[in-house]
Amino acid sequence: MKAIKITCLLLWSILCIRAEEQDSCVHLKEITVTGLTGSTHIKQIPSPISIINSEFLKTHQYTNIIDIIAKQPGISQITTGSGISKPVIRGLGYNRVLVVNDGIRQEGQQWGDEHGVEIDAQNIHSVEILKGPASLIYGSDAMAGVLIFHDKPILSPGEMKANVFSEYQTNNGLFNYSVNFEGNKKGFVYNWRYSDKMAHDYKNRYDGYVPNSRFRERVLSGMSGLNKDWGYSRLKLSYYHLTPGIIEGERNNETGELESSSGGKHYGKQLPFQQVRHYKAVLDNSFLLKSGTLKIIAAYQQNRRQEYEESKNECGLDFMLHTINYDVRYILPEYNGWKTNAGINGMYQKSLNKGEEFLIPAYDLFDLGAFITVSKSMFQRLHLTGGLRFDIRHLHSHSLMDGEKERFIAFSRTFNGLTGSIGGIYNVSEKLDIRFNASRGYRASNLSELGSNGEHEGTLRYEIGNKRLKPEYSWQFDAGIDYSFERMSFQLSLFANRIDNYIFIQKLGNIQIEDVPAYRYTAGNARIMGGEARIIIHPVRHLHFENSFSYINSVQLHSPEESRFLPFTPAPRWLSTLHYDININSKLLDNTYIEVEMDYNFKQNHVYRVNNSETPTPSYTLFNMSAGTNITYRKKNLFSFYIMVNNIFNKAYQNHLSRLKYADTNVITGRKGVFNMGRNIGFKILVPINL
Repeated sequence: MKAIKITCLLLWSILCIRAEEQDSCVHLKEITVTGLTGSTHIKQIPSPISIINSEFLKTHQYTNIIDIIAKQPGISQITTGSGISKPVIRGLGYNRVLVVNDGIRQEGQQWGDEHGVEIDAQNIHSVEILKGPASLIYGSDAMAGVLIFHDKPILSPGEMKANVFSEYQTNNGLFNYSVNFEGNKKGFVYNWRYSDKMAHDYKNRYDGYVPNSRFRERVLSGMSGLNKDWGYSRLKLSYYHLTPGIIEGERNNETGELESSSGGKHYGKQLPFQQVRHYKAVLDNSFLLKSGTLKIIAAYQQNRRQEYEESKNECGLDFMLHTINYDVRYILPEYNGWKTNAGINGMYQKSLNKGEEFLIPAYDLFDLGAFITVSKSMFQRLHLTGGLRFDIRHLHSHSLMDGEKERFIAFSRTFNGLTGSIGGIYNVSEKLDIRFNASRGYRASNLSELGSNGEHEGTLRYEIGNKRLKPEYSWQFDAGIDYSFERMSFQLSLFANRIDNYIFIQKLGNIQIEDVPAYRYTAGNARIMGGEARIIIHPVRHLHFENSFSYINSVQLHSPEESRFLPFTPAPRWLSTLHYDININSKLLDNTYIEVEMDYNFKQNHVYRVNNSETPTPSYTLFNMSAGTNITYRKKNLFSFYIMVNNIFNKAYQNHLSRLKYADTNVITGRKGVFNMGRNIGFKILVPINL
């Protein structure tokens, strides 16, 4: 088996040896990013940033938006089946990764293991991924980085279009369709969309159909506004509704099979399940003044998450979170090469317990931060960027009597943090750039970590908070090299991150509360090091060959061997893609391509072994393939069609960050936990309608 693997790797590598001086590589240097100091060329940004464009989103298969983001080097995901994924940046996830959508931070109770991101993938045009502390602009919770989801650009004046999208996947019977209508009439702009997605249980070679891995997602969103000479003002509204099943992974003691009360191809709800509803209204304004640009965003979000365990009509846990966001920024005009951006942003939150079961207390939160950033280009080669920010957050938790038992005790905490960053990028030549950056990150402890006291049905554990936890602070240093020429581009990013008071959850031996294992939040000092490398080559004309490698080493300082490594550290990963654009001289076909991908995840032995909290994960290799084309008539695109196959060889595997690894053991085979999805064939069709 090893000989076969080595042979495949050698053949794969040989492809990059040939070179013909015909095409030039696709460089990223001219891309404009917006997540740090306003619109800036990526060539002038010292921090590591990844970009996912609309074409990449269209031509790849995924069941949720985080699936496709996790293909970027340094990005992973914590999964619970196929419907729920949480982003992880360089080994850090949960409240350490901030998600920005519609210009504001997405607040959907992201502290939970099985709480996904409430975003419609069809409404996303591109994604910016900021790696490393971004607390300077976004405040607490941006310690690991930020995912910024961008809408489709506004149409040109006089344009009016519609789009119809449909998708089907064979493994879990996923059916997805989306329709949108957009236009721009004399500066009055609008874009409205409805999306609907449903899937039954997914299957793999070892488990067959995985009971209750089904889900249903429905989204209605829209934007209306004005684009004028003075700037723009837009109102965005959205309603997101997700009904995911809760996978328990219980097995028959005699047969070892997963227990289910309904067939694997059933789309209906099966206990236990969740109901997640997210309402959002955003007023986004930008005013062009003589002395600069003023941006004002105000938003309201309501997130309601209900868990149904015993009855489809009465929920157990019932969280309702109200959030008011505000963001005011002033961008000064450039003066002698200096660019300055200053502002304040924050939020007010009110969380309520409306169910009959309880996990975290109700609370009120107020958050405020002020920042200033400056950038300066010197000698036409050196671009410096830096800034400072101060945050303050006040949190008040409410008491609760559960019968005669006091479940939660009222308490208050106030956190504050001074953060900043400084860095630069030196353009040695048109082909070579050198980047460096130092940043200070900050994250306030959340209510789950401070005040949990209850069984978390979705995680199969009883969680206990720790009111003495301090906020997390980090120092991260980044260095990188970007090298590109006509036939190739190469990127190397290295980082070292020291985190004080790193918070994680720890299993309390064999202690059980209410018949489930007990866990308690604790903290220690951590050191995380690693990096990503990417090389893009055009061996022959129309052939695109890309390889990326990412590695993370996360340790808890001054700890014994069993608790040395931090939990949920992604395994090293090598992703290799061969993309060929087929040049067909045809009036019927256009933009035809075929792509083959190898996804190799190395063995992960660096695990948190205390009380058997984590177990090692063996290596595995997945092969994926996709092809697509545009069907044209008289030089007009009638529709685009794509076919994709994930896990071609139906490999049975478990990702190290899958929480289903720790479900029941199959008494017949001895295999522990539930495995990831097997072979999945998908079909997409996109029909543009120019009105």
